[in-house]
Amino acid sequence: MAADNSLLLGLVEEFVSGQVDSKATETASGVKTGQFTILQLVEALGLSLTSSQPHTRGRGVQLLSQVLQECYSCLSEREVEVLIAFYENRLKDHYVITPHVLQGLKALTKCSVLPPGSAVSILRSIFQDVHVQSLMLAERSCVYNILISLMESREEELKGLGADFTFGFVQSVDGERDPRNLLLAFQVARNIIHRGYDLGKFVEELFEVTSCYFPIDFSPPPNDPHGITQEDLILSLRNVLTGTSRFAEFLLPLIIEKLDSDVQSAKVDSLLTLAACGLTYSHKELAEFLPGLWSSIRREVFQTASERVESAGLSALGALTSSLSRSVLSSDSEDSLQVFLNLVLKDCQHHLCEPDLKLVWPSTKLLQAAAGASYRASLIVSATVIPALLEQYNNRTQCAQRRTLLEVLQGFVQPTPLSRPADGVESVLVAFQQSLCSVVFSALAESSAGLQVTATRVLTALGQQPCLLAQADVEKAVDHLTRLILEEEDTQVSSAVVECSGSLAHLHPKAFISRMIPRLKEEILSGETQCTRAHTHHTHCSLTDNLGLLSSTESNAAVRLRCVTAVASVSSQLSVVQESTPVLLQVLASAHTGSCSFSVEEVSAVCISLQRIAAHARDTEEIGRFFHSNIIPRLLGLALQAALQSRDSGHSSPLTDEAVLSALVPVISTACAALQSESASRMAAQAVSLFLDGDVSFLPENAFPSQIQLLQSQAECRGPSQLVCLLMACVCSLPRSVDVPEIDRLLVQLEDLICTCSHLFCYTFAAKCFAGLVNKRPAGEALDAVLERVLKRINVELENGSSSQRTQAFTLLLWVAKALLLRYHPLSTALTDKLFALLSDPELGSQAADGFCVLMSDSPDVLNRSCHADVRIMYRQRFFAENSSKLVEGFNSAEQEKKSCYLKALSHIVNNLPREVQLTELPALLPLLLEALSCPDREVQFSTLSCMQPVLLEPPEALRNQLEALFSRMLALTTSPDMKVRIASIRCVHALSRLPEHVILPFRARVLKALAVCLDDRKRLVRNEAVAARGQWFLLGSPGGK
Repeated sequence: MAADNSLLLGLVEEFVSGQVDSKATETASGVKTGQFTILQLVEALGLSLTSSQPHTRGRGVQLLSQVLQECYSCLSEREVEVLIAFYENRLKDHYVITPHVLQGLKALTKCSVLPPGSAVSILRSIFQDVHVQSLMLAERSCVYNILISLMESREEELKGLGADFTFGFVQSVDGERDPRNLLLAFQVARNIIHRGYDLGKFVEELFEVTSCYFPIDFSPPPNDPHGITQEDLILSLRNVLTGTSRFAEFLLPLIIEKLDSDVQSAKVDSLLTLAACGLTYSHKELAEFLPGLWSSIRREVFQTASERVESAGLSALGALTSSLSRSVLSSDSEDSLQVFLNLVLKDCQHHLCEPDLKLVWPSTKLLQAAAGASYRASLIVSATVIPALLEQYNNRTQCAQRRTLLEVLQGFVQPTPLSRPADGVESVLVAFQQSLCSVVFSALAESSAGLQVTATRVLTALGQQPCLLAQADVEKAVDHLTRLILEEEDTQVSSAVVECSGSLAHLHPKAFISRMIPRLKEEILSGETQCTRAHTHHTHCSLTDNLGLLSSTESNAAVRLRCVTAVASVSSQLSVVQESTPVLLQVLASAHTGSCSFSVEEVSAVCISLQRIAAHARDTEEIGRFFHSNIIPRLLGLALQAALQSRDSGHSSPLTDEAVLSALVPVISTACAALQSESASRMAAQAVSLFLDGDVSFLPENAFPSQIQLLQSQAECRGPSQLVCLLMACVCSLPRSVDVPEIDRLLVQLEDLICTCSHLFCYTFAAKCFAGLVNKRPAGEALDAVLERVLKRINVELENGSSSQRTQAFTLLLWVAKALLLRYHPLSTALTDKLFALLSDPELGSQAADGFCVLMSDSPDVLNRSCHADVRIMYRQRFFAENSSKLVEGFNSAEQEKKSCYLKALSHIVNNLPREVQLTELPALLPLLLEALSCPDREVQFSTLSCMQPVLLEPPEALRNQLEALFSRMLALTTSPDMKVRIASIRCVHALSRLPEHVILPFRARVLKALAVCLDDRKRLVRNEAVAARGQWFLLGSPGGK
């Protein structure tokens, strides 16, 4: 014990007299471990605390305070009480001691055993004995932290101080200038306001002491370690100023005054603060200032050229209107909302009658902001504005004016979340239903494309609200939309009509089933008659007539494509899907039989439309079941018929075209991915039995040969084996929980097909199917056996340089490697190492380099999350971290003629990394990337430039040592034969202009000369990039240039 006392005395002596600050940490450790107690420490400090020298007393208090900061949780209530009394007494001591006293009090306020009444005692002592603003930054911060801590733990005690607490805070914070402390002070003020502390007669004083910082004008210094932003201060102060309606009489005139400022940020802050007031203030606080506030808002929206100011002004108007809408009406008072909106309408309504003048849109935005604030406001504004707009529309004859009026009307027709009527309450537009429909139908009948597009948007808005379209109106709308689909060639109008049709069909499916689908079907399937007529006409007409007929045929094809797109758009309900999909299937059947010469592009468009319909199966289980039972069997049957016919008769059906089969894959995979467990299991069984055993029992019209071998290699390019892509779509998109029957036999058949087939399309999809099954197969002996067998076969083929199946074996290796890489399988490293080794292969090197793009990019048809593949997070980053060094080593050791393959592989890998990883890793790879820019392969050049551009926007320090090489290579690529390379290189040169001026100024003349050539490029997109880049480089070095 004596030894401990002597040790403690030694520590105290060294800290106080020896100025060894580290002894405070040792002392605190001793207290924590029980070697000393706080009482012993105070006794050891006795002489120091009673010294006649202020500095010595200060060092003693400092040691005690630093120990308390570490050990406050170990104190008893009695110890805390004694220490608080000591510290309160020390606040009256010499000023050099005050900072250490405050640190000690800060530690004590964190104690859970703080005695009752201590919080009030501490604050009274601070408010009476400390002039806070004469303290240094850290001590002022300490005072604010004491306040915050006590407000969290002893709120009721502090409220017992009444208005004295508010007055004490006002005195403490008055004059504070440091942003760090202001955030703390604003937090205290916010707590006072929001937690119901008594403001007493100090409301104005509290407002003055905080509002003097409004609006915030603060720019943090570069590389600010504290991370305080102007936005932090603005939001914190805004919470204070708008926290109580008692500030209204002071804040609202201040906002009006600040809106006269010429500083844009001050205007924005003032308007957003006013918007925040709308959540707190009632009509009583606002009424007196409404004319002045409206005048300021109107001026800012009418006159500003800043979108930020305009947006803030509209938000403020909406918030004021919303606040006034909450006012309770009484018989003896006027409606403050009505009074305010009368001001708005008086100043804005007449501008709506002048659609050619510039104030029509600011007025419209103001009125729409007010109307969108509440249902009551929308009633008042709509009752005045909509009749005026309808009258103006009917009186005007010019399409441009009518379009402007209709666009204005659109904003009032579309309700906002706040103005939407409650359930059971009719829309504010019910009174104008017939007039609105009449105007819309009139606009749809016009020849102006812009007017038609706007009309479809208004029609969509009307249709989404209950009771605004009667059944007769819906049918008339459908007829108009159908006519536009069939007749209107403008792509913008067509797109708008299709979008509108999709929206309305979801709400009114019966009208589309009875009126649109039959007309579209008639037009889509009219090709057979047109083809017959065209053939007859072609044999009897002149060249001029035949050219006209060709143009007519192209026009008819465009109409059919629009119809097919529209059919997909309206098919979001099961009832519509049941009517629309047979039409699309009939197109595929007609294309197969040759009864109509549908082009491959048209057949592919039908497949794309079927996929869009299948996508609704994710949300509607019934659509998924319908596809499983009707659509998928029909598609498989048609594809099988086409493949068998092509094999047996030599007749080539469009359904055997690779583009069409590739388009069928996402149709089936999208539908299968959405299947529920039972349907998914049945789908797996049916697909496997079809492809393994030739079981066609589930296919419609199954008049097929009894022995069908779909997974047997054939010499014909368009034989049945190419249907393996549909097998992949069926089984590789099912949920992982579904067990694929006879999977081992299926994998063996796929492996044989891959290694014996010479048809690229066939063996590539077989490899994808194999990989998709391996990716989902659970880990275990069965999977290990499959991988061991297939890797052995791959190695045999790849090591045999004379084998004709090396490309097929490489394709299988690539896709199995991707399947295992995605799921972090241990064997994936060995497979990717084989791919790296193949980069030096004279036959497969280029394919291996391109294979890294397959590994790193998302595959659209297999091995993706939408197909339920096992894809782990950040697999790209992991692959890069594990293999980038291998790539660099391989490049350095490769022969000169093989280096391009390594560069291509690197380019693919880096270009598929997330941008954040690129910014971190690319500086280290910069020498290799510069080599890649010299590679003659244009894809390598483009890929490298694409991944370098984001780095050049924030150029790392290492880049400055490579500027000469970088400029030389990039400027050379600005005249590349490939347009994509030219554009990418110019963008990179543009990005380099962000480097410090003294670094890049020596290259200015060379860059300007090279870019001058690009100004005459034959491609407009290249010229645009060159103009922007050269303009930036031209200004370099000139006054105000950067």
